[in-house]
Amino acid sequence: MNGQCRYIFSMGELHRRDDSILFKNEKGNNYIPIKDTKEIYCFNEVSFNTKFLDLISKAGITVHYFNYYGQYSGTYFPKKYLLSGKLLIKQALAYENQRCEIAKKVVYSIARNIREVLYHYYRHGKTNLKYTMDICKDAEKLLNKTNNIQQIMAIEGNIWANFYDSFKYFLPEDFIMNKRVKRPPDNPINALISFGNSILYSKCISQLYHTHLEQSISFLHEPSEGRFSLSLDISEAFKPVVVFKTIFNLINTKKLNIDDHFNSELNYCLLNENGKKIFIEALENTLNETVKHPTLKRNVSYLSLIKYDGYKLIKYIMENKDFNFYLEEKLC
Repeated sequence: MNGQCRYIFSMGELHRRDDSILFKNEKGNNYIPIKDTKEIYCFNEVSFNTKFLDLISKAGITVHYFNYYGQYSGTYFPKKYLLSGKLLIKQALAYENQRCEIAKKVVYSIARNIREVLYHYYRHGKTNLKYTMDICKDAEKLLNKTNNIQQIMAIEGNIWANFYDSFKYFLPEDFIMNKRVKRPPDNPINALISFGNSILYSKCISQLYHTHLEQSISFLHEPSEGRFSLSLDISEAFKPVVVFKTIFNLINTKKLNIDDHFNSELNYCLLNENGKKIFIEALENTLNETVKHPTLKRNVSYLSLIKYDGYKLIKYIMENKDFNFYLEEKLC
């Protein structure tokens, strides 16, 4: 589905007004065109009624909700229109019989894409990054030696821990991470990571909605009630090249700074509204960047690649066609 993403940062109400969407708040009425809208993101308290839900269901529009801390709360999307009983059964069997193989593919993509992101700074003189890059390079060997999901997750955890520790070599002191803190984030870099990951997760939910996959059956993350854990799996491959690339660019070009774009309170730190707008615009630009697709032989956006990873997973589950989740191919 083509169209734009609409972001709402203020409190208000969403209504159906004839065949249009009306956002109403204390500042007045704002009309949102249906024809070129595909998703609505709500970052404040927004109410709606069943007439509004009926309208966006017919239009195929998805609505994502986020809490006060910028963390993902939930999604409303129209009735699932791509259903496959055969794939559902096969996907469940793949969890039982091929979970480790698929989980290893997720972790390998994380390692490869982190290495690609760090290589940009390494070739510009940040030679201290070689240790972390070597850990990412060696991950494939470690993954090939195990078929235990806990060991696979331990390898993933070690990759992320070393990646976070490497920030001190190429980010300003204000954005150095002492440790990863999520709920709520306790410093500016944690705030950026949590906010970016939440948006990417919701993007994956929307992209996988347009496939036949069952989003509650995952492979690296434990399937659990109340979340789309398969979207968590697939988002991992794209975090380095989408979320972190965006964060590093914004910090190093000084488009985000501590004084103007963050609210710090006791025990937590959050992006303010202006900071969120700057970050979202940059993240959308990253998602719309294109790379050469090795199979399609044409340029494809990162956003579309998320859905293509879903298709590759389907081919693997249904036809045992080997694949990798998205890998950057720019390393020298």
